Amino acid sequence: MDNSPSKKVWLKFKRNKIAFAGLIFILLLMIMGVLGYLIMPDDSPDANVQKVQIAKQKPGAKFTFLIVERYSHIKKVGFFERMLYGQTPNIKSIPITSYSIVNNDVFVTEYIGEEEKAAETRYKLATLCAACMLPSNDETPKTLFEKNNIYTKTFWLGTDIYGRDLLSRLILGIRVSLSVGLMAVLISLFIGISLGAIAGYFGGKTDAAISWLMNVVWSLPSLLLVIAISFALGKGFWQIFIAVGLSTWVDVARLVRGQVMALKEVEFIEAARALGFSTSRTIIKHILPNIAGPILVVASSNFASAILLETGLSFLGFGAQPPMPSWGSMIKEHYGYIIMDAAYLAVLPGLAIMLTVYAFNVLAIGLRDAFDVKGQNVSV
Repeated sequence: MDNSPSKKVWLKFKRNKIAFAGLIFILLLMIMGVLGYLIMPDDSPDANVQKVQIAKQKPGAKFTFLIVERYSHIKKVGFFERMLYGQTPNIKSIPITSYSIVNNDVFVTEYIGEEEKAAETRYKLATLCAACMLPSNDETPKTLFEKNNIYTKTFWLGTDIYGRDLLSRLILGIRVSLSVGLMAVLISLFIGISLGAIAGYFGGKTDAAISWLMNVVWSLPSLLLVIAISFALGKGFWQIFIAVGLSTWVDVARLVRGQVMALKEVEFIEAARALGFSTSRTIIKHILPNIAGPILVVASSNFASAILLETGLSFLGFGAQPPMPSWGSMIKEHYGYIIMDAAYLAVLPGLAIMLTVYAFNVLAIGLRDAFDVKGQNVSV
């Protein structure tokens, strides 16, 4: 039987059903974020296919589309490129309510709204479907036309104000939130662990200077600090990584500083110094592994904070720039519809934010209890 400390921590964590459910939810989000375009109904780059005729459609809306043009110059990308960047559409289509084929002409009624009816438009059958003009013993021109030029699509979560598939943009928004959270946490861990370990190990004037810096940063509101850094770095996706990371390192530094100050006086650290081990080896090899639990707890908490900061920035226009979908920018585009008949446009991304942040918070609480972290200045 494995009685290792890590096994005991895992068994204790699994007994916390809510925290374990939060971990499963986060793993599902990660899988969806990695697969991205492969599982999205709209796999175009940034899920940005706009059809204003079907804007603000309710969840579950189903439409018939007519392909009116094909682009031969657009090549099909490979599996991994499509997964990462999407596939540029090679067709142009319009939503329709009805169509009929008379001789060599196609008469189409385009969808322009629930309360309006468009005039009938005539297309040449040969223009829309060259294959339909070729003789075939098995399929009639109408069958070939329906096979090559007509398709139906269901918008499971409806469409936004530009007629884009809301489900696709919500899924792609997972990438934005999790990637910002991950990079911001890595940056905050690197800065926080480095400064906290130096301050706690050396003490004296070094500790006083680093503590003064931590107190200054700590006193600034996180969102205002991130906005100020964003102004300095400019608007953009990559700038958000740095801005959020630079605003969340203080929690890590304070925790590491306190832990290092407590551990540097214990016997095995004094033995390491007596054996002539370097300071960096003593900190990295002997101190930091013993405080990995509390660091993991505060990193989980900071992940939730980073997601909230990113959505706040995107709502204010400093985060991911259009047409890249971000849950914060989706709320900004649609918050005016909360009091109208399309509240789901803002409620759905808001619900995604709430569930994701809640999952990381309960994960942090579960890790705190599993590692039995008490009195460690770990804020969850």
